[in-house]
Amino acid sequence: MITRRNAAAGLLAGTGIAALSATPARADTKAEIDANVAAAMERLRRMDNAEPLLRVSVAQLIFPRILSGGFIVGGQYGEGALLRNGATVSYYRIAGASFGLVAGAQTAGLAMLFMKEEALAALQRNDGWEIGTGPSVVFLDRGLQANASTTTLSEPVYAVSFNQQGLMASLTINGTKITRFTPGT
Repeated sequence: MITRRNAAAGLLAGTGIAALSATPARADTKAEIDANVAAAMERLRRMDNAEPLLRVSVAQLIFPRILSGGFIVGGQYGEGALLRNGATVSYYRIAGASFGLVAGAQTAGLAMLFMKEEALAALQRNDGWEIGTGPSVVFLDRGLQANASTTTLSEPVYAVSFNQQGLMASLTINGTKITRFTPGT
């Protein structure tokens, strides 16, 4: 017998599966990721409030394109690289699922700027890092970015979004997992 509760659970499960199945069938190659990360870094350097942070950060984890989507249940996925002194150190995936006030679809870039060696070490020593369980990450939205400077910021990691396209009622990074991977050549 189909009840409202069963129908709602089926709808939520189906929406979540559809959102998570939006991940690419194949991973990008090293060359594709490197090219996308280089273009993202150029865009970030042109952002008035991101450029000073880039200069003083010890490393940058750049996800040039994260696909997000869903309705009530959502998912997101992207691939990127960890840079230190302008060179790629390793490659990472970002993935997450969310439940709640989620509606729509979008792509956006995300830069995670590591301001302290300890925060970078936490990312590198773990086989996967769930945001919200390690070093503190502060998401600099456009309003906060406008007032941020290297003298007012003291957190170990700052996250800056860029190049948003699409319509999404929510952009969150809590509960998102970042894992190291080796892309193909």
